[in-house]
Amino acid sequence: MVEVSWGPMLAAFSVTLDQSDDRLAAVECLRGFRYAVHITAVMGMQTQRDAFVTSMAKFTNLHCAGDMKQKNVDAVKAIISIAIEDGNHLQDAWEHILTCLSRIEHLQLLGEGAPSDASYFSSSETEEKKALGFPNLKKKGALQNPVMMAVVRGGTYDSSAIGPNIPGLVKQDQINNFIANLNLLDQIGSFQLNNVYAHSQRLKTEAIVAFVKALCKVSMSELQSPTDPRVFSLTKLVEIAHYNMNRIRLVWSRIWSILSDFFVSVGLSENLSVAIFVMDSLRQLSMKFLEREELANYNFQNEFLRPFVIVMQKSSSAEIRELIVRCISQMVLSRVSNVKSGWKSVFKVFTTAAADERKNIVLLAFETMEKIVREYFSYITETEATTFTDCVRCLITFTNSKFTSDVSLNAIAFLRFCALKLAEGGLVWNEKGRSSSPSTPVTDDHAPDTQNFMDADENISYWVPLLTGLSKLTADSRPAIRKSSLEVLFNILKDHGHIFSRTFWIGVFSSVIYPIFNSVWGENDLLSKDEHSSFPSTFSPHPSGVSWDAETSAMAAQSLVDLFVSFFTVIRSQLSSVVSLLASFIRSPAQGPTVAGVGALLRLADELGGSFSKDEWKEIFLAVKEAASLTLSSFMKTLRTMDDVPDEETLSDQDFSNEDDVDEDSLQTMSYVVARTKSHITVQLQVVQVVTDLYQNNQQSLLASHVTVILEILSSISSHAHQLNSDLILQKKMRRACSILELSEPPMLHFENDTHQNYLDILQDLLTYNPGVSLELNIESQLITVCVQLLKMYLKCTLFQGSELEETRQPKNWILPMGATSKEEAAARSPLVVAVLKALRELKRDSFKRYAPTFFPLLVELVRSEHSSSQVPQVLSTVFHTCMGPMMDE
Repeated sequence: MVEVSWGPMLAAFSVTLDQSDDRLAAVECLRGFRYAVHITAVMGMQTQRDAFVTSMAKFTNLHCAGDMKQKNVDAVKAIISIAIEDGNHLQDAWEHILTCLSRIEHLQLLGEGAPSDASYFSSSETEEKKALGFPNLKKKGALQNPVMMAVVRGGTYDSSAIGPNIPGLVKQDQINNFIANLNLLDQIGSFQLNNVYAHSQRLKTEAIVAFVKALCKVSMSELQSPTDPRVFSLTKLVEIAHYNMNRIRLVWSRIWSILSDFFVSVGLSENLSVAIFVMDSLRQLSMKFLEREELANYNFQNEFLRPFVIVMQKSSSAEIRELIVRCISQMVLSRVSNVKSGWKSVFKVFTTAAADERKNIVLLAFETMEKIVREYFSYITETEATTFTDCVRCLITFTNSKFTSDVSLNAIAFLRFCALKLAEGGLVWNEKGRSSSPSTPVTDDHAPDTQNFMDADENISYWVPLLTGLSKLTADSRPAIRKSSLEVLFNILKDHGHIFSRTFWIGVFSSVIYPIFNSVWGENDLLSKDEHSSFPSTFSPHPSGVSWDAETSAMAAQSLVDLFVSFFTVIRSQLSSVVSLLASFIRSPAQGPTVAGVGALLRLADELGGSFSKDEWKEIFLAVKEAASLTLSSFMKTLRTMDDVPDEETLSDQDFSNEDDVDEDSLQTMSYVVARTKSHITVQLQVVQVVTDLYQNNQQSLLASHVTVILEILSSISSHAHQLNSDLILQKKMRRACSILELSEPPMLHFENDTHQNYLDILQDLLTYNPGVSLELNIESQLITVCVQLLKMYLKCTLFQGSELEETRQPKNWILPMGATSKEEAAARSPLVVAVLKALRELKRDSFKRYAPTFFPLLVELVRSEHSSSQVPQVLSTVFHTCMGPMMDE
């Protein structure tokens, strides 16, 4: 029965209100409306409730202010009473009520002569701006303002009422009627309007959520008008948020979820003035919110500031982005002691600004970041580790600034400053009240129960992003940034490494130090990793293949050695991996890293050689051996690319330098192989040098097992050099390629001589100064073998190839004079032959007699040879005189 009667009741009330001029009858009808709204609202009859509220809203005649009467004003009062008394049950009907309140406020402003909001948002010419704001209508005549004309005509005062067909003049009687209606609205007053919004703090949970949702819709409608945007409801939203801040967090989260979406949506508005006004309103609200202390374990500040982050990331307007940076800067610097979870949003805003395409935005954001880090660092680290991570990420983003290197380098300097603050003890305390003594270094002798504070997870998590961030920066494409980040990273580790535990150090090596050398060692190299590492899995910071120059390589290698030497007692377990890494420098095809690796490895051995065990020494030599071996195999693959170049059968003296029959691909192959060969020779000579120096500087500490590896390395490289120099086909191809390309030939003969000379020197040194190892390894026999080989190589170029160097019964051939090429080779090999003869001369008499049958025929051939150096016959003479003369039998 009740359901059926609502419709006729609504119709009766509406007809009475519409047709009756009797105020008493109208008042009674309005009372009936109020009762109907109350009953339907309390009983949850949404359709009926909305119908009654809608009818009352229409009856206010606010959309036709030109025809407003006293009964319409009474309807407005009734609407306000319903809002205050039945607000908990209105739900979606709030939108109709709040729309009425918005229209009332608009008319009151017109009556007071205040300029419309559009005057603040208009981007048109000055004359149009003046036209939008008009004087007090109660005192002056009509102005041909489109907003006022829409009101007087009885239309709505939104964008739909303003168009090209609007008449240019308004009649005087319409103006007079409109002014009279404004006088009627004085009965309502601003106080009654404000009561509705102030009363919102008494609304229940569901009611306040519905109220805020409706107010956002009304405000959106106001702001979206292209010609007459208004901010009344927006300002009320700020007030409502302020009124309701004291609600329980769960309710406030629901309210803010709605408000947040609203601020983001309007903040991305195409109307720049509206977006600026909204962002400034959000700033005001945020300032009020930051006055309150955030409860523990809540992240409402972060949620509250999130609209700034979203708009900052999505807005295409540079003005809006700059405004957001300024707003955040002002809020943080004025409320820094109250910022807790809000730091996350703050750093996200500045991180976005750091990557901005506008220089002024980048510099503005960095200026604030500089102040935050310098003066308020303790506030950043007092909440949670992720906050500090966001700070580091922000600084790293600033290092990528494309506008000025000063910002990038200063950001790196601030990362070092952050490390200094961490080490000073800013994170030494935690919730358990534990303190630390960072002045006490951790060594291998510490008992397990004396863990350093860095073992605590909450403290480790602060260092990880800082160190890994710097590690990644070493892959930057800009040399200055690579060098600066590398320097700062190792300085941090060296300056503050004494507060790191052994476990933490393992993590530092596996996830910070080793990856920065990825551009030098291959992807398949496996370095030491510890399953107990507190770091994330090892990353690759050189995805784009950024390579270091010689200076950076040298600095990185030496910095690594400095660090390892400084903390050897703690990180001794990483020796094998460090040596492998330095050895990987040596096997680099580029000369710069090779030189850096050689110098670093020598310094490591020089600084710590006295502390190495026999196994550690062996690790060093085995690493060098592996590097040399891989280098040799890699180079032989390169040489095979010369197979497609014409071989010796197609070469002749007439067309030796003719390039007409060589295609472009072959020329490129030749050029590459020649360059690669020169580099390879340089690298191999560096390997020989480092092995020789390691032996000479530490020979008293070396055992037979160490010497064995050293000799294997030298033997392998010298054999490789001899193989290259003996390959006649390769020699011809190289000469032809260099002739065509007008390049100098690779120094293959020099390579062979140098490697054999070092090999011979170490064998002779062992025989002279280390008799124990010499006897154990039969060094004397190895020396004779090398000497015989070198003598044969020399004789091959000084005698006719058919001579009886081989033990055959063929008759002797005539010895022909050496050609120019043979003379050059003999001259180059002469110092080596002289060294061989001296080595034979210094043998003990018993040893000389024992091996004389092996080398005596070769000495005889030397007598018959043509020498390009007079020194060879002279030393040969002393050998015969000293070792084989009459005195030998005595």
